This record gives sequence, structure tokens and C-alpha cells, in this order.
Amino acid sequence: MFKYISAAAITALLCGTAHAHEIRPAIAGVTFTEDGRYAIELGVNLEALLAGVSPIHSDNDASPNARAYDALRALPPHELRARFDRYAPNYLAGIVIEFDGQRMSPEVTAVEVPAVGDIRLARISQLRLAGAVSPGARVFRWSYAAEFGSSVLRLPGATAGEVTALWLNDGAKSDPYILGVGFQPMTRWQVATQYSVLGFTHILPKGLDHILFVLGLFLLATHLKPLLWQVTSFTVAHSITLGLTIYGVFSLSPSVVEPLIAISIVYVAVENMFTARLHAWRVVVVFGFGLLHGMGFAGMLQEVGLPRTEFLTGLIGFNLGVELGQLAVITLAFLSVGLWFRDRPWYRRRVVLPASALIAVVGLYWTVERIAG
Repeated sequence: MFKYISAAAITALLCGTAHAHEIRPAIAGVTFTEDGRYAIELGVNLEALLAGVSPIHSDNDASPNARAYDALRALPPHELRARFDRYAPNYLAGIVIEFDGQRMSPEVTAVEVPAVGDIRLARISQLRLAGAVSPGARVFRWSYAAEFGSSVLRLPGATAGEVTALWLNDGAKSDPYILGVGFQPMTRWQVATQYSVLGFTHILPKGLDHILFVLGLFLLATHLKPLLWQVTSFTVAHSITLGLTIYGVFSLSPSVVEPLIAISIVYVAVENMFTARLHAWRVVVVFGFGLLHGMGFAGMLQEVGLPRTEFLTGLIGFNLGVELGQLAVITLAFLSVGLWFRDRPWYRRRVVLPASALIAVVGLYWTVERIAG
């Protein structure tokens, strides 16, 4: 599955702050020359690649290879490059570059590894690949091996200076790119569908912090009305900040937003342990936390980007997907425990309290981790 994304969003990906443990896509910028050659500049976290950190994890620390990743991060540039030089044949085998269906074999022309710097930031190395375009070829396609993670493919747009890009996951192959012409634009329905899926998957299965927050809301509300009050407050709030942040009205650094989101999880879980009913202030507090979560959603959506011609469609579709993801979490929780046990006298003691305690511990761990970087 892929996403068309804006050049501005790619620039944000390339230049923005990347936490050391966050798994980010490889950025591949492709250019074609009049003498029949192509060049690809790749921004890659070589340490994660060489350590074999699987893209199934949300960050490098979650991988069983986390220690190997940290050891590689401490290597000076020349040593990390030497490691990559030995690995390069395997890496190139996982990259598919096709012209009219014929696979080409690129060569690595340069590897630039930054010096070891701030350990809180991922070190993004620049690789340059090059090769010849098949004579008379008209169609270019690309894929990046699933075990390497996702990739963002940047290509020249239909007009001079324009850049079109795709977000590719799970080893998916890009749509055909017509040399000198570009991609066929997506329809409004395609934009709405793809961004709805993106929003849903940002909650299930990828948004564990948002899942735990929603579960915290569920645990205090054994009946529909108090749960709806909380969910509606949360939905309205995150919709506001999602829209305002995407439109550039204001923004906060992820280094501020992410720890606060973790704190919101702790608060909701701890409150569940000290009160058995929904107080008026809970809805107000949930609204405030919803504003924070909206900025968290926006940070992810800004990385992916929105299509220039269907900006509002993509934004609404993403928000719809987020809502459907939250409803899915609540539905699964209700069918698992709420439907059967919510009216039992032991429900709070055996379900609400231990589950809330576990959520609070996880949220506290994330708070410390995100503050420490």
C-alpha cells in the first residue's frame, strides 16, 4: 500500500528531528538524466539496517537487536561505512529498480555517514546509487524489501520543479511512473480510502499509546452514556488540534507532545484506581488530553503528507480512520470483558484496578523514556 505525499512533507521528513529509537522510512530521491542514466539518493538509518531491526516494531528499542543497534550508533563514520560495504550486496538485492519490467542492477557510488552526534537523534546516512536506463524505456517502478522497512520514493513531477512522492510499505511495488510524464493522479475516492486506512492503522495496530488511553476511558465507564461523554470530548478535541496543526496554525515539538501524551495515559489510569464513577472534571480533562493526542496524530500525518489537490479529503479521511480505530478498540474491549462482566460485583476489583495499574506503569515508563530521549 502506498501514499502520494507532498514535497513539503518529504522535506520535513529529511530535515525534522528524528528520535534515536524511532523507526523511520528510507527516503529515496530519483532523478533521470538526458544521457540515459538514473541516480538515486537514499537517506537511510544504516545502524537499524545493519542490526536487522524489524519494521514490525514501533521503535528500535522494542527489537531484540536493540543492543546491536546501540553499538553500531557508537561507531565512527569510517567503521560504519566499512560494515555497510560488506553488507551492500544483500542490501542491493532487496531493492528492485525496473524499466519496462526489466530489473536493473545499480551500483553504489557514494556513502556518506555523519559523525556520531546527539545520541537522542537517529543518524541518517546518505547513499547514492546510479545506473543506466534501458534504451527506449518508458516506465519506471521501484520496491524496497519489506525486511528493510518502509520507503518514501520521490520522483520528478509533471511540471518543472514539482516533486511527486509515494509512501510504500511491506515491500509494495510503486505504481508505474511514466518517464517525462509522471503518475496518474488519484481520484477523490482513492484519497479518502487510503487516508482512512492510514488513520485506522495508526490506531490499530500501530498506536499502542492511543489504544491504552482509550482503554483507560473504557475502564471507568461500565455503561454507554459516560463512555460516550468521554469519547465525544476526546474526539472533538483531537479533531481541533489535528486540523489546526496540519493547516499550520500552530504546532508543538514532538519532544514536548509525546511525553505529555504518555502522562495523559498515566493520569487516566491512576484516576480509574481512585474513583469508581465519572466526575464532571473527567470530561474536561479528557478534552485537554485530546488536544495533545490530536497534535500527535498531526505529527504522523505531516510526515506522510496530504495530496495538494485533495488536501481536505485526505484530512477528513484520516480523521475518520482514527475514529473508526478508536471505536474498534472500544468494541473489542466491550465484547471481551464489558458485555459479560461489567455488572458483576467483582468487576472493578478484578478487571478495572489491575488493568488500570498495568496501563499506568506502561504510561509512566513511556514518560520517562520520552523525556530521556
